[in-house]
Amino acid sequence: MLVTCLQNLTRYQMKKIFVFAFYISFLTSFYGQKNSSFADSIRITHKIPELAYAVVSSDSVFEIQALGDQRYNTSYKAKIDDRFRLGSITKTVTSYIATLLVKEGKIKWDTKFFDLYPELKSKSNPATYDFTLQDFLTFRANLNIWSYGNETPTPKEIKGNNQQQRYEFIEWFFQQKPVAEQQEIYWSNPSYVAAGLMLEKATGKSYETLVYELGKSLQIAFDFGQPNLKDKNQPWGHDENLKPEKPALNYKLNWLSAAGNININLPDYCKFAQLQLQGLLGKSKLLTADEFEHMHYGLPEFSFGWQSEIKEKNQLKYSFHNGNPGTFLTKVYLCPAINKAFLIFANVQSEEADKGLTLLLEELEKQYGG
Repeated sequence: MLVTCLQNLTRYQMKKIFVFAFYISFLTSFYGQKNSSFADSIRITHKIPELAYAVVSSDSVFEIQALGDQRYNTSYKAKIDDRFRLGSITKTVTSYIATLLVKEGKIKWDTKFFDLYPELKSKSNPATYDFTLQDFLTFRANLNIWSYGNETPTPKEIKGNNQQQRYEFIEWFFQQKPVAEQQEIYWSNPSYVAAGLMLEKATGKSYETLVYELGKSLQIAFDFGQPNLKDKNQPWGHDENLKPEKPALNYKLNWLSAAGNININLPDYCKFAQLQLQGLLGKSKLLTADEFEHMHYGLPEFSFGWQSEIKEKNQLKYSFHNGNPGTFLTKVYLCPAINKAFLIFANVQSEEADKGLTLLLEELEKQYGG
């Protein structure tokens, strides 16, 4: 079990989780058709091979649908349990695990990175000395950006198993110069790599183990990397030219595990979104409403894994995150004021596809009060 907090789930709650999967199938058959024609027209017009979307409340599923093809120009049809790379939405899971561990007393928000890894301090840029777990998870650490397109470091420089590679990557990264100009937020993936390492040290478990344990407790099947790597009958990601991404190990995905490497199916992320809504509405047994509020809205614009905004058109407060890991696109928007979450996944990354997902999101919000 990840943390003792999770052991507080009642039999009733666990029963609800098991029953959820049955209702997903039931609701898809009876209610999932409401916007499917409009969504499919968006999919075709904006060149999206597979599009999956859902609208849920804290305890209900209003719509859930998967449309199109797992791979462009093939007969591999979309399935409701197809898996998608979350990209940066992984950060919502990392931050949730961190919040549970802080609740349990395994680590503190103000724990500094070098409190846990003192052996790396002398090699690191002095500007990194005081960065804390909270700084990393809220993007307040003054760090440069780094993502899948960066050419350095190379695999020849970073060796060992998955954990050791992340350790050596951060060892290298903290030797680099930080961002020169002062900003409110520093959108740096390595911040989450550092946070993941802190959670590993605090628990003595790998990041992957922490995620799998959370998934087991919630009956959510989290996994990592390209969905088609383990199963070629899962969705293939596509670039802006609709070229499918072949199954392959990617060392950068491992380095960025805590920042953007989780894959999941839509019904399972619905459970996670419902968990967030329940918490924000004061219905969680694991964390208080104030703790969920702090996680989603504790700091301006970006808090712990969640961006936030008040929409001008209706003055409703949303927390949200978007993922764009190269060959997938994902959007998750939560509005506790109307008790709704909107989730949209696609197996392509392009400006055209992103426009389509935005149009579908706007339509769903309009229909469901957002």
